[in-house]
Parts: sequence; C-alpha cells; structure tokens
Amino acid sequence: MTQTSPLTMSASDLYKRLLVYVKPYWPVFILAIVAMLVFSATEIGLAYMMKPLVDGSFVERDPETIRLIPIALIVLFLVRGIANFITAYGLGWIARNVIKNLRSEMFEQLLTLPTRFYDQSVPGQLMSKLLYDVEQVANAVTDAIIVLIRDSLTIIGLLAWMIYLNGLLALIILLTVPIIALLVYKISSRFRRISKMIQDSMGDVSHISSEVIEGHREVKTFGSQEYEIARFDKVNQQNRRQRMKMLATDAISQPIIQLITVLGLSVVIYLATLPDMLEQITPGSFISFVTAMFMILTPLKRLTKINGKLQGGIAAAQSIFGLLDEKIESDTGTKTVDRVKGDIQYKQVGFSYTDSEKTLGNISFHAKPGQTIAFVGHSGSGKTTLVSLLARFYPFTEGQIEIDGIDINQLTLASLRDQIALVNQQVILFNDTIANNIAYGKKEVSNEQIITAAKAAHAWEFIERLPDGLATQVGQNGVLLSGGQRQRIAIARALLRDAPILILDEATASLDTEAERHIQSALETLMAQRTTLVIAHRLSTIEKADQIIVMHNGKIIEAGTHPQLIAKNQHYAELHRLQFQEKSVKTDLSKTT
Repeated sequence: MTQTSPLTMSASDLYKRLLVYVKPYWPVFILAIVAMLVFSATEIGLAYMMKPLVDGSFVERDPETIRLIPIALIVLFLVRGIANFITAYGLGWIARNVIKNLRSEMFEQLLTLPTRFYDQSVPGQLMSKLLYDVEQVANAVTDAIIVLIRDSLTIIGLLAWMIYLNGLLALIILLTVPIIALLVYKISSRFRRISKMIQDSMGDVSHISSEVIEGHREVKTFGSQEYEIARFDKVNQQNRRQRMKMLATDAISQPIIQLITVLGLSVVIYLATLPDMLEQITPGSFISFVTAMFMILTPLKRLTKINGKLQGGIAAAQSIFGLLDEKIESDTGTKTVDRVKGDIQYKQVGFSYTDSEKTLGNISFHAKPGQTIAFVGHSGSGKTTLVSLLARFYPFTEGQIEIDGIDINQLTLASLRDQIALVNQQVILFNDTIANNIAYGKKEVSNEQIITAAKAAHAWEFIERLPDGLATQVGQNGVLLSGGQRQRIAIARALLRDAPILILDEATASLDTEAERHIQSALETLMAQRTTLVIAHRLSTIEKADQIIVMHNGKIIEAGTHPQLIAKNQHYAELHRLQFQEKSVKTDLSKTT
C-alpha cells in the first residue's frame, strides 16, 4: 500500500505502480521489447532499401541489386511479421495476467473491507471497477506500450536515417517535434479528465441496470417502467456525451498534429527539389528520404491516437488503486479459541455511525451459556446494530464486549466469527446447488451431514421432492425457492455450522403464519444448547426467551422475562397489546372472507 493517495498521484506515478504488476513477467516483456526493436529496424530497413532500389535498379541498372532486392523484401517482411506476432501475443499474454491478478486482488480486497465501506458504496460502481476499469488498464498495458515503445523507436530510427541522408532537411522535420509534444501534453490532461467521467458514468449505468434486474417484479408491479427508462436514459445520455467528448478531442487532435507534420514535409519536399539541393542528393537518397518522411506519419498518428487509451488506463488505475488502498477490517486480535461456552457480556457499550449522532448508548446485558436473549423495539431502535457489534462488523466506540470473559477485540476475526452462526430475515443464497448452500463455509462435509442438517431444519421434506434433490440449483439469491424454503435452508446451514452462538435477525418476520409454524420447530432445534440473540418482530415467537430486552432510540428501556414485562405494563406490554389486536383483526377478516 502506497503512502500517497491515488487521487493525488501523478500520471507517471500511477503508471509506474501499474507496471509493478508487469514485473513478474519480465522475461516475456523483454522478449516483446526485443521484438519491437526488430520490428522498428524493419521499418528503417524498408526506407533504406529505397536507395539501392532506385539507384541500383533504375539508375545504375546493377543486375546483382535487381536480383537481391526482391529476396531482401520477402525476408524483411517475414522478419517483420514474426516480430509483430511476438510483440502482440507476448504483451497480450502479460496484459491478461495483469488483469487476472488485479481482479483477484480487488476481489480479495472486497472480502476484507469493513461493513461501513459497503454501507457507503454503490454496488454498481464497485462492479464497474471490477469489470470495466480493469479492462481499461489492459489497453494501457498492451496497446499503449506497443505504440509508445515500438512507434517511438521507429520514429527515432527513421529520423536518424534521414539525418544520415541529409542533415539540413532532417532539421526542418525536427523543428515540428516541440510543437507536437506541447499539443500532446495539453490533450493528455483533457483525455484523463474525460476518462474519469466516463468511468463514473459507467458505474451509474451498471448501478441502475443491476437495480432494475434485481427489482424487476417491483418495477412491473408498480408500473414504473417509464420512470426507470427515463432514469436509465439520463445516465446513458451522460455516458454518450462523455464518449463524444473523447471522440471529438481525439478527432480534432489527430488532424492538427498531422497537419503540422505535413507542413514540415512540404517544406522539405520543396527544398529538396531546388536545383542546388538536387546536385547534392542522388535520386535514390531523395526517394529514401521522402519514404522515411511518409513512413513517420503512420507511427506518429498511432502515438497521438494512443493517448486517449493511455489516459483512460491511467484514470482506471487511479480508480482501481483507490479501491485497493481502502483500509481493510481491523484485525488486531491475537487470541484464538476452539469453541467457546457462549457466555456473552455487553458492558456499557456505545456506538455511533457518525461523530454527530450516537446510535447506541450504555448497553449492558449478560447472556449465560445456552440462554436465549430477545431484543424488541421499533424500527431504528438499534437492535440489528447491537448484535452486529458482536461479530465486529462495526467497531464499538465505548465499553466492552466479552465472550467467556475474553474481550472480543483480543480475538482474531476468524476465530471470533467461527463461534457465530447467523440466520437473517433477508436470506442470502448463492446461485449454486442446495447442497453447496447448506454446506457454505464448511471445508469438509459429507452428504450425510448435509442431509442430517436438512432434516433437522425441516428442509428435507421439500428437498427430496425436487427432481435433482440436493443438486437442485436455487437460482440467483434462491429465486427458484419460496421464502419458507429459503429460510429452512438458511437454518440447515446454521445447524451444519454448529456454532455455540446463534444470531437470529427477525428470521420469521417475512413469513406467513403457516410457514412460520414449519420454521419455528426448526429454530427450536437450532437454538437448543446454544446462546441465542434474537431480534424479534413477532413477540409471540420470543415468549419463552430467558430475557427480553426492550430498546428505544439506541438504549435499553426495559428488560425481563415475558411475564415480568407484561406485569410491568409499560413499553413491552403496549407492543404486545398492539400486536395482539392486529392478530385479532386479521383473524376476524380471514373468518369473514
């Protein structure tokens, strides 16, 4: 990780850092550069051959020259073709390896970034970095290097040949170089700025597209197709405008640079045809000189054109290194434990997402091994944040959290999280088989263990009816399964993990009463002999909890068993009455219908 932020790094520093990824492949890189030297030499050789071709064949009519020139041309272009293949394939191979390594590094970085980073990031922008920005870097690594090295060498070689033929005429060509260099420098800054805007707009396109794809049912149900089309059209138009700015800059810069070069060539041709100059130069030398002049135009054109790709790659590198330099999760703990008993203590814990507002304040409770502690309260009261602190998804700013008397900050993240299983309201399933989703996170597990967990979670009853059983693909985020089925697979996953601490985050909130009955017994199996922290939406599911903690505005306002809290007739009792009334109304409505 560098000391300087990528946002403040110069283009040359960014490119140097990018070339570090090329270093492991230096033998192929050197071979490619040698091939570039050979290719450039063939360009100069072609200009050189014009002199004997004209003087020896047409002026002196030398039979030896007439016989050798065709053979020399064939050999020249054969060598040129081999050199071109080695250059293109070699640098292409290096580029794809660099891209693979960058993507792997970025992906590994995403897995270690803190939860707060994801709270503040747009998924589409992150996907754009991983997919689009990395490809821009490929252009900078391959096309830019080929053109910068090979074409620069070609231009230098041709200029040297021209100076050898006639220093005065070559000097006129050289006078155009500073003007072209200044123009390229000015254009480069604009290319880089526009490239950054294109990357941002691609992130917006990716973000809106992924939202619509994931939420296609909501879009259709609420009839928001026109709204989404308009929203997408806005960012799509922005992307088009930035692309057109890039095209316009490229289209204007190339003719200007070529015009400056042609003006120099025109002066050279005029001077070369003056009587005094014609006496000093042979026809072959003149043709060779003019050939070299015109051959310079092609690599010069490529050099001006590659500037856009180069600046786009540098802007992409800035974006990529910005992600790679993000601070990863703090893991300062050194202790490891095999399996804890599950004794959890929060001691005056405080937490805030921002400096201005405290989310949790003075949270203290004790969960003994095997106990179930339930948290209730209105949305935004801090329940989910409170249990998130246990797994160190966020660093608490005050107080202390202990497991079996050990401060959780003293444990390594891997050891701490190995003690915890999570069943969330929004079940996350991966686009894989049911078996792999149940066994997720387990390195070695047998089919029998998966089936045992599935049976305990009451999931086997629907899995065995599926045509492919455990090998059934669940689709993106389990879309091919019902909500209850997804929940039971999540419970089976937690059972197979067999962690001593269990977190249930409103695990039955999104289920209907019928599905909840199926899942409740599975949850009771899961909770047995485990310390369980339950975030509850339906109070009927936590009446047997060892302790119920009522939260409001980030603080504990009540705590006790269900009978104790009902007897107090305060906040919990009021919540219970409201839910009981809602349930009675729903029951009456169902009877009426």
